[in-house]
Amino acid sequence: MVSIKDISKKAGVSISTVSYALNGSSKVTDETRSRILAIAKELNYVPNAAARSLKKRESRIIGVFLTDFKGDVYGDLLDGMKEVCNAQGYDLIVCSGKQSHRMLPERMIDGAIILDHAFTSAELLKYAERNHKIVVLDRELEHPNINQVLLDNKAGATLATEFLVEQGHKKIYIVTGPDDSFDSIQRMKAVKMVADRTQDVEWIEIPGNFKKSGGERAAEQVIVEYTGPAAVFCLNDEMAIGFCNRLAETDYRIGEHVHLIGFDNIELTSYMQPRLATINYSKRKWGTLAAEQLIKILSGEEVEHERIYVTLIKGESVRKRARQVNMS
Repeated sequence: MVSIKDISKKAGVSISTVSYALNGSSKVTDETRSRILAIAKELNYVPNAAARSLKKRESRIIGVFLTDFKGDVYGDLLDGMKEVCNAQGYDLIVCSGKQSHRMLPERMIDGAIILDHAFTSAELLKYAERNHKIVVLDRELEHPNINQVLLDNKAGATLATEFLVEQGHKKIYIVTGPDDSFDSIQRMKAVKMVADRTQDVEWIEIPGNFKKSGGERAAEQVIVEYTGPAAVFCLNDEMAIGFCNRLAETDYRIGEHVHLIGFDNIELTSYMQPRLATINYSKRKWGTLAAEQLIKILSGEEVEHERIYVTLIKGESVRKRARQVNMS
């Protein structure tokens, strides 16, 4: 690899002169700069980004860490982050997997946005203690170098379950997410609070996984146990879509025999018939706010924790409970 030492040798100038020229410093004449840049091009010189970031103590790169890249939520989320980062002179890289965690302590990135349960909270607190700047989207952590931009999961789950109760449903299935998912845990806390203050309603929990396959498996259980109108709250829309797919293979109909609500309002739900009832929020705004908060922290500004507002979309997949629905 060609270094600035090779350029200085060929140009017959000092290493510092080459450095000034490559960085556009006014300490060298235009003629000298042009000659050095021409030699650098001739030698196929590529700047050492790691060395440069070490010297400047910044990379102008922000890392966003995701558990995986599947799912319709991530596209708008990342678009919002990218828009803010690019406008502020930062690049955005998306990371997944344990090996990528070293990018933060090794200062290959200036800061991190975390939506990845592969990071332990203890690990993130350790990095924060070393003055690394972090925004978390998937946990509650208190540290001066950590900001929380969290989805209001509890409000969303409360809206969904109260809507089912208000429609008169007496048998309500809840299809959960993964055991280690912050979103699932928070949503289930709200579900249990609604259940505790609601009388004459049977609540049945079905383990899920936030994937279509989890919804399909949940549908199998509901089909086997079906004795009359039932309601189902899938803790995300992907499972709700899987549930619909499996139920479509039977004589049972959504909004008539089984009343279904999801969470996330992903684009596909607006095309479903009947339209899926779900919890809506702006994924782009979530990403935008996360990036804005991190850049403010990097600039030394004070920030407050933020929550992303949610609303209920009353789709036709949930209707008032009938006394009994005949299968004839």
